Amino acid sequence: MKPCFMPADILLPNEKIEMGKWAVIACDQYTSQPEYWERVRETVGSSESALNLVFPEVYLGKEEGRIDIICASMKEYLKNGIVIQAVSNGYILVERQVGHGTRTGLIGIIDLEEYDFTPGSEKLIRATEGTVLSRIPPRVRIRENAVLECPHVMLLIDDPERQLIEPLAAKKENLRKLYDFDLMLDGGNVRGYAVEGERAELLTKLISQMQAESNNFFLAAGDGNHSLATAKTCWEKIKENVSEEERADHPARFSMVEVINLHDDSLNFEPIHRVIDDYDCATILKHFNKYIEDNGLTGREGDEITFVDPSENKVGFALDGLNGRLPVDVLQRFLDELTKNDPEKLDYIHGENHVMDLVKKKKATGILLKSIDKSSLFPGIAAGGVLPRKTFSIGHADEKRFYIESRHICR
Repeated sequence: MKPCFMPADILLPNEKIEMGKWAVIACDQYTSQPEYWERVRETVGSSESALNLVFPEVYLGKEEGRIDIICASMKEYLKNGIVIQAVSNGYILVERQVGHGTRTGLIGIIDLEEYDFTPGSEKLIRATEGTVLSRIPPRVRIRENAVLECPHVMLLIDDPERQLIEPLAAKKENLRKLYDFDLMLDGGNVRGYAVEGERAELLTKLISQMQAESNNFFLAAGDGNHSLATAKTCWEKIKENVSEEERADHPARFSMVEVINLHDDSLNFEPIHRVIDDYDCATILKHFNKYIEDNGLTGREGDEITFVDPSENKVGFALDGLNGRLPVDVLQRFLDELTKNDPEKLDYIHGENHVMDLVKKKKATGILLKSIDKSSLFPGIAAGGVLPRKTFSIGHADEKRFYIESRHICR
């Protein structure tokens, strides 16, 4: 069986580049905190950096000229040897220091023909939660003119026996070290090792074997699903205009990702909280109580859903009568209805401290959520559905993937 996750030619900055300034956090983080990205820009200064190759979503709506600059920077970095091929037809083993230990992952490419973000998909690679289609076009405008992709996608593999990644990590001393440095702004340390040659071949065979035993559901999007959906959308357009022969190995058919074991000891499913601007907390509570009553549910004191006002007063709920639904599913449907005329008032925030800061700063209402049990992830999706959007996140905001590696996506 042809694997859906496979080795690649991977680019890294040359040895003269200061890696601490090169690597920046995923573009979909700190969307309500422009001051974070201002600090990133101050840290980077005039140095070569992945910041010049990505579009932080905090600037969405201010695209004029920025996309052209990004695409020009990619070409300049390639022409001037700022990024060079570091791994040939291989993988990168990544060790990332996070709050709960060391998270270990494997970087390679996936075949976008085996990925589908449609709810109920039976593809080998699936979305974990609903995809917001309106978020795709702005990203497409960037990718369709790009010559490189810089990945922040993290996919999950359900590998309780720890067959794939952990044995590699145990023998990392035998691998060529590619980088080892501290990430900016409390991002922790990150190390990368090349998996090439015979080791890569054996790993690919193991991936094929595990895929064959996966009941046709091998990988689930943990972080970066909208970026993956963008890559899929771009590939669907491209393949309409190329021959069958060109489709087989066109670089845009593939997308670089990091695969992480769902059962990695450091992997915590962090809840994604909500903040609503210009809505009074007491009023929201009144509407929420009516909503759950109208939908045959009952609320009692608990910590599944907690509403917070600017004075840090908290009201917590647990819901009865869910019949297998997640509390966040009920909440999200309520919030979608509440903000249907002004959806921009609703934001999704990583980290309870960040929520509290925003609630006080904006005099907004915060809604804190508990995390889901990660062992229910694959069975739940395999049953035919997706989780509500923004149900969980892999770690805190500063534990997200940083842009380090890149690859060609044009002929």
